[in-house]
Amino acid sequence: MEVTPGRIEGVWEFTPILRPDDRGIFLESFKADVFTEAVGHSFDLRQMNISVSKLGTVRGVHFADVPPGQAKYVQCFSGRILDVVVDIRVGSPTFGQWDAVELTDEARNGLYIAEGLGHAFCALTHSVTVGYLCSEPYAPSREHGISPVDPALDLPWPIDIEILLSPKDEAAPSLAEALATELLPSYVDCIDHRGTPR
Repeated sequence: MEVTPGRIEGVWEFTPILRPDDRGIFLESFKADVFTEAVGHSFDLRQMNISVSKLGTVRGVHFADVPPGQAKYVQCFSGRILDVVVDIRVGSPTFGQWDAVELTDEARNGLYIAEGLGHAFCALTHSVTVGYLCSEPYAPSREHGISPVDPALDLPWPIDIEILLSPKDEAAPSLAEALATELLPSYVDCIDHRGTPR
């Protein structure tokens, strides 16, 4: 399995070795020892979510209060998505910046997103199925969002696809509004919660 750190601290891409034969393909989509060596701590799985979305659907930018936050290991089981991570951690050296990775059912790559980072994706094919391994269960009172079409973020959504948003994501505040209302997690709190060295 190939491991590639993202441009933002707390993001890693995992690309498995595909083993095709006349029956199909076999791969190891998650390996705890590889994950722990790359990230510096284990992944404590508490919940798995699956979403099915049609072309142009954008889900996010979502995040959870830290502590405990919600780390995610995201994979695209069918179709193709543009997966975007936004650094919303106040005090981070990359605050307000984003990183984007295409996840596909051909590469079978996965993206790990640490606690405190904002997460969103766009469906690039007619139908996509996305799986998320989560370090914490869903807790509505701790879940928040930022507008995925905030002009200040300028996220790299495709211009040739009509974007579809939920009412909740349409109504989400901009990054500046979330910052002004002290909704965003602190970089120091996120790092301390994970116990990773700064």
